[in-house]
Amino acid sequence: MITKEQVLHALSHVEEPDLKKDLVTLNMIQHIEILPNKVKFDVVLTTPACPLKGHIEHACRNAIALFIGKDVEVDINMTSRVVSTESAQLEDIKNIILVSSGKGGVGKSTVAANLALALAETGAKTGLLDADIYGPSLPIMFGLEGARPESIQTPQGKTKILPLEKFGLKLLSIGFFTDPNQPIPWRGPMATSAIKQLFGDTHWGDLDYLVVDMPPGTGDIHITVAQSYPISGAVIVTTPQHVALADAIKGIGMYQMEGINIPILGVVENMSYFTPAELPSNRYYIFGKDGGKRLSESNNVPFLGEIPLVKAVADAGDNGFPILLDADEPISQAYKEIAGRVAQELSILASKV
Repeated sequence: MITKEQVLHALSHVEEPDLKKDLVTLNMIQHIEILPNKVKFDVVLTTPACPLKGHIEHACRNAIALFIGKDVEVDINMTSRVVSTESAQLEDIKNIILVSSGKGGVGKSTVAANLALALAETGAKTGLLDADIYGPSLPIMFGLEGARPESIQTPQGKTKILPLEKFGLKLLSIGFFTDPNQPIPWRGPMATSAIKQLFGDTHWGDLDYLVVDMPPGTGDIHITVAQSYPISGAVIVTTPQHVALADAIKGIGMYQMEGINIPILGVVENMSYFTPAELPSNRYYIFGKDGGKRLSESNNVPFLGEIPLVKAVADAGDNGFPILLDADEPISQAYKEIAGRVAQELSILASKV
């Protein structure tokens, strides 16, 4: 008869590739069940977006075959429990991810939207906050122009905003409360007050990830958000172009300043190359090549991936149906891979706390 101790011994030889410890030590093996010539157990990953899920499952099966027997049937339930950043203000949100850029026009909002959708597609409870109050684009990108969130009363008697929900995401934008045809000349205190309301006066519910589309630059809003809430990490979006890289360096530097100290989860290089729809194998490096990789290497931060310049991405955003939702588009896979790497980096950071 197979014993629980035998199963644990076998699985203690399986290492979590990112955390560099075995699954048993990390308490990732749970609910072991022994049946005649069969073992069942859960592998509890640190995120449903883990890109190494298949690798870990395969390693577990090999370990059982090697240390217990090749004829043993193995039933593995790959599940997850997202690790949390401690927060008194936003206790139901486990991780806040800032998507930032040094300058506008690099596709930051598109990256934020598709990153959030990719995380949600893995089963993670995900929200997207459009904090770019100078140019909110979430209402257009999700086909929610003219939509207005409702409010609810909490058990504590507070009135809170109820985010809209679409495509499996909880969504909130300053654009839901303003006239899209009227400019709003935000002064610094007004802008920071509005951002605090979007964060703190919203009933987000339980979230594994809140992705925040930040304004471009390095201004008041960035400092307010960074110092007011427990930010898990920041994603820096750039293009390969030198002028964009110069500003992205400043964005990285701001998050690494004393008093802010937000981990950089990595760099996303957007508009890496142009690929015409009729010539999908062709690549034209309009803005230069490998600028994002060099930026990540010189600043010792991860490189999360490349997103090509494809007309379908712009069309999808304008049509209110982000590109990730189109499974037939190869570019959607690039976003999914980036989401997996972001989740990886968060898990690695959490293991060091």
